[in-house]
Order: sequence, then structure tokens, then C-alpha cells
Amino acid sequence: MRGMRNLPLRTVALAGALAGAFALAVAHIAELGFGLVPCALCLWERWPYRVVLVLGLLAAMLPPRHARWLLALMLLAVLADAAMAITHVGVEFRWWRSPLPECSAPALGGGSIAERFAAMPARPAKPCDDPTFLIPGLPLSMAAMNLLFALVFSAFLGIFTFRRSLPR
Repeated sequence: MRGMRNLPLRTVALAGALAGAFALAVAHIAELGFGLVPCALCLWERWPYRVVLVLGLLAAMLPPRHARWLLALMLLAVLADAAMAITHVGVEFRWWRSPLPECSAPALGGGSIAERFAAMPARPAKPCDDPTFLIPGLPLSMAAMNLLFALVFSAFLGIFTFRRSLPR
């Protein structure tokens, strides 16, 4: 465990970039390989991992004193993703409504049938309050799994980013 505490920041940055890429890969494989349709909140939850991937690669190329700042930004991005995942899980449990207008059905009031058809989206959206389960029999939705991943990922980044700046 002592060696783990002394990982170089470059290694932490690359591990963070790989973790971000892993999260994106799982989402894309679930979508393209298993035919799972993402909702609007799911799509928003992917953005912090894209940011983490870029910041991690940049941090791996910089000297340690600059890399630490990028690792701190990576931590903020992952915490933002955890906040989005908490919101998403709450929407799935119907504790609150989704903050995104894309998560509700389109208003098709008034007008002729042709006007109503024209107002419909080209591709039907998945409602955000309908949980998607990747592993049959496991009662964790994709949003809940993302929340757990983001919490563990942020703990990893926090421990290894600030390990030398905290008093022992």
C-alpha cells in the first residue's frame, strides 16, 4: 500500500484518462453493442468523462507542479458527473423531475395532424425516469452504476492528487 501512495502524478493522470475512456467505452458499447437507448441525462453524464480524458492526457505531459492543477480539475469534473448521476438516479426513483426539457414528451397540442407529425422528433427519445439496466438481475441502473464509478473515481483522484499537500 505504501508504494500505491507514492504513485507519480503522471501515472495518476494516465490512470485517470484511462478511467474516463473506460466509462465512455462502457456507455458506447451498451448503446451500440446492446442496443440500449440513452436518455438526455445519460448523454450529459458523458461530458465530464470527455473532459477528464483530455485533462488526464495533458496532465501526463506536464511537469508535476502544473499537472497537479489539471488533476484537481479532473476531480472537479468527476464530482460534477457524480452530481449529475445523483440527479439522474433521483429522476429514476421519481424523487424529483428531470431538469432537462428533453426528458419529457413533446407538446403536440393544436394544429392539424400534419403539423403535429412535423413537430414530432425524428428519433424518439427515451424518458429519463425509465431506468436502463445493463446487467440482467442486477438491480443497479446505468445511472446508479455511473454514480458508484464516479464516487470511487473521485476518491482515487482526491487521494493521489492531494497526498503530498496534506499534512501527515
